[in-house]
Amino acid sequence: MTSTSHLLFQQPWPEGEHRHFQIGFVVDDVVGAAASWAHVFGVGPFHVLPPIEQACTYRGAATGVNVQVAVAQAGPVQVELMQQHCDRPSVYRELAETGHARFHQLGIVTSDYERTTARYLQLGYEVVCEMVSHGQHIAFVDTLGDFGFFTEITEDVPGFLDSLHAISRTCAEWDGTDPVRILTRDGYRTP
Repeated sequence: MTSTSHLLFQQPWPEGEHRHFQIGFVVDDVVGAAASWAHVFGVGPFHVLPPIEQACTYRGAATGVNVQVAVAQAGPVQVELMQQHCDRPSVYRELAETGHARFHQLGIVTSDYERTTARYLQLGYEVVCEMVSHGQHIAFVDTLGDFGFFTEITEDVPGFLDSLHAISRTCAEWDGTDPVRILTRDGYRTP
């Protein structure tokens, strides 16, 4: 028996919306961090999206943030790396003083965004950032005081889990080539 086939690694996950699908890190250089993750931890390939200007509500004020994201699958969990490309206050900047790469969030997916968000509010947590991207609601809940990270609530919209599965499949079949893939309209390029 190998260590990865041990029963420890085959335990069931928490059910429903307590199933964590993602861990997220704020980084200073998304391409460099993705290359380091692939080299050091064997996680990849990272899919690097172009920077986007994302409208959001942050701590009660309408604003926006320019952010670039890279994702890869590591077993049952997606690793998300986020780099902010603007100086505006944001949920990504809140942990900036702690170093060059910060554990930022634990992400969950929900089919009932309003109910799940309300549950965290009832537990006494504040929604510090909320955004809508292509009809998909995303909230960052301030669980810093109790856990040291934000909790990201992502709405399951049609096609979302399929896109996660496509990334997961690419990572499961990865042969080590092109560990960092900057996505383009025609596929990807390497740095």
